[in-house]
Amino acid sequence: MYKGLKVLFLTCAYNEEGKIETVLERMRTGIEDEILMVDDGSTDATAELGEKAGATVIRLPSCLGVGFALRRGLEYAREQGFDVVVTIAGNNKDNPDEAPALLDPIADDGYDFVMGSRFLAGGGYGGDMPFYRKLATRLHPFLVGLFTGRKITESTNGFRAMRLSVLDDKRIDLYQGWLDHYELEVYLLMKLILLGYKTCEVPATKIYPKKALGRTKMRPFLDWYRILRPVFLIGLRIKK
Repeated sequence: MYKGLKVLFLTCAYNEEGKIETVLERMRTGIEDEILMVDDGSTDATAELGEKAGATVIRLPSCLGVGFALRRGLEYAREQGFDVVVTIAGNNKDNPDEAPALLDPIADDGYDFVMGSRFLAGGGYGGDMPFYRKLATRLHPFLVGLFTGRKITESTNGFRAMRLSVLDDKRIDLYQGWLDHYELEVYLLMKLILLGYKTCEVPATKIYPKKALGRTKMRPFLDWYRILRPVFLIGLRIKK
């Protein structure tokens, strides 16, 4: 419980056996009521290690996509009566100790959605962030801002907190097939802004691994297409 809010820490993971124990250990900050890991059909020991670490683990039968996994986690959060969900990367790039900064605007000021931004003063990123990603993570929020009329600095960071009651809004439809991959996070951000929910950004940090220690599972062209298309499909009212 955090300031009267029942809080779920949620992480989605796929083949992260080398990192997931550290991630889950770091997620034990004392402010969360439960830690949930949705395993997206991993073929390694990720799910077993999650259970060993004491997290609640939901296993998907195959790799169905990060959006599908996130949606399943949000379903669980609502079923169990949580007030707020904080999403944290399963690859150890986020700092769970910064979660109070995400939760305070919700608990103290009535915000519905809080995004951690690498690009606000006090935030930042370290390690080997690929050049194409540096470029894309600055262009993407600019495009989101054009379509929503809201100037933002961050739109692709998965480190965020959301009041779960917003999902009672029938105008937000998570169950569209085109949201099964990287589209869902962008969809939620844009819909909440466009529908007039109270949203804000707070500084956050993200650490990218050294190239020798691992590489991203993102496929630059396909997955960035998936991240970009909600901007146009929602911005142009092609999708609901």
